[in-house]
Amino acid sequence: MQIDMSSPSERGQTHTVFVVVPRFNIATLITMIETMRIANYLSSQKAYSWEIASFDGPSITASNGMKTAVNDEIDTTSRADILFVLGSWGAENYHNTKLIAWLRKFARQGGRICSVELGCYLVAKAGLLDGRQATAHWSWLNGFQEKFIDVEVSECLYTIDNRVMTCAGGVAGVDLMLRLIEAYHGAAFAGEIADQMLHHPVRDGATPQRRTMGRGTETMLPLVRQAMALIEQNIEEPLTVPEIAAELHVSLRQLERKFKQHVGCTVVQFGLLRRLQNARVLLNSTELSVREIATASGFNTLSHFAYSFGKFFGRRPSEYREAWPKNESAPTWPGTLAEFVEALRKNSHKETNLKR
Repeated sequence: MQIDMSSPSERGQTHTVFVVVPRFNIATLITMIETMRIANYLSSQKAYSWEIASFDGPSITASNGMKTAVNDEIDTTSRADILFVLGSWGAENYHNTKLIAWLRKFARQGGRICSVELGCYLVAKAGLLDGRQATAHWSWLNGFQEKFIDVEVSECLYTIDNRVMTCAGGVAGVDLMLRLIEAYHGAAFAGEIADQMLHHPVRDGATPQRRTMGRGTETMLPLVRQAMALIEQNIEEPLTVPEIAAELHVSLRQLERKFKQHVGCTVVQFGLLRRLQNARVLLNSTELSVREIATASGFNTLSHFAYSFGKFFGRRPSEYREAWPKNESAPTWPGTLAEFVEALRKNSHKETNLKR
């Protein structure tokens, strides 16, 4: 199936251009455009217009396999008021000197630029995020930070810093668009669009990206969430469980009991999972050696890292240097918490049977 987005629409009061690269997230693109479409539907004047462009030819394949016909005459996009750069799988290794040069030129001319999801890699390569706060999808933040140390990384929905913006992707794109519409046309108008989209509440940029941390569809218990946050903030130099308990001002017994009850594994086990997930993201998104990645993920020895990694993922670390290998039809996230807890449960059940 192919969607034709190659023809620029009649110009509105604000004209936006979405520059996409192969394997971009088409759901994010469509929902961001839909926000503007509804704005036009509700407005007496055409408030927004948009076009989709690319430096990679007239037809771009999204991450779900859908082909999108786009405008590949990139010079026509110089009239944009806002430029969105969309990237997803593989964007961390995407190289196109023409795109980077064009982004720099657009910024020099005073245009507003927003990176979306892993589009942050492209905007950062153009030097436009240095010294700024930026975000991306939470699963890739550590890898992005390792590569661009001059960028202040934050796990939030979106950032707005004058003429440079960043967005984590997903439905956070809708929240960002509604805030931009609010700035142009007022809160009441943005609220009516949110009503049409059944999108409530409209979230602020500083809102955390994750709520459940992989455990069901309800918000995680605050104590457990805080413990998880401490674990993730100290992956390179892991805190001991007593240190986490002391930081949260609870007893060691209470922390372990609540964690086991709400997550299904121990604090130590969850810490191991997050360190292994972090290692796999760094393997995908950086040029660090396996030894350097082991150290950056809190493992004291390379042998311990290799053993733990192989036991959990079933492959050696060196076999995970691509997030989406060309010979695989789809990518996979490095081990979900649900799978991890289920594996622990099965192992515990086996050990209990052996003791009988």
